[in-house]
Amino acid sequence: METNLFSRFSPAIRDLTSSTLGGTGLPDKLLLDRDGPISVYYAPFDYVNTSARVVIVGITPGRTQAINALLEGQRQIRSGATPQITCMAVKQAASFSGPMRENLVAMLERIGLHTSLGINSCHELFNPSKPLAHMTSLLKYPVLVDNQNYNGSPDPLKHPLLAKLVREHFAMDIKSLAGAVFVPLGDKVASALLQLAGEGFLDKECILNQMPHPSGANGERIAYFLGRKQKVALSKKTDPSKIDAALLSLIAQVQAIRPAI
Repeated sequence: METNLFSRFSPAIRDLTSSTLGGTGLPDKLLLDRDGPISVYYAPFDYVNTSARVVIVGITPGRTQAINALLEGQRQIRSGATPQITCMAVKQAASFSGPMRENLVAMLERIGLHTSLGINSCHELFNPSKPLAHMTSLLKYPVLVDNQNYNGSPDPLKHPLLAKLVREHFAMDIKSLAGAVFVPLGDKVASALLQLAGEGFLDKECILNQMPHPSGANGERIAYFLGRKQKVALSKKTDPSKIDAALLSLIAQVQAIRPAI
């Protein structure tokens, strides 16, 4: 856990007010680094669930997620909680839920991950009493571009500041997650994980890198992937052959790594 960063920023988190969290962007007192329009802020996303069997990797916490994390962090700090308890509580409070989680659970079950893990449903990954999943981001701390949520541009492993963040934080966390299956959310995250695998940070075979992003904006591809929409009903923007190939590949991949997880 990034105890030095937590110690550095916990006084500022404790003293946050509604006015400092209003408007756009995030408070300057939480600024970690800046390069032109790109700003990186601290929020207490430090906890790593080292017993996780599945690691779900987004691109970076968005502003709303960051504010939720800061408010929960403030509540814990003011109650006298330890840094470890505070950061664990933040992870639970700020983890994604709703339709996006339902889509992800359905897709993971479609490829048989629950069977390989020996659980009844991938919903069990999110059971707070025994979390089997670790939610994290390639860029572990919130990144904003011109005070807007970062969307993957510039490339996280080609921009000097962003690449530094990936290797100083996310890549170091990977070392404590050996043997887990990694589920990248989006092509940019998948590409970055494959590059990190090439550099020896994780096993390429444990990256499930061809699933549709679980966002509701990706509804048609998800529906086809899950068998809920027929090929003849697809719009021209969806390539069924690519999704068919991805599904077969992912099923085979999960079956191949079953003994390891």
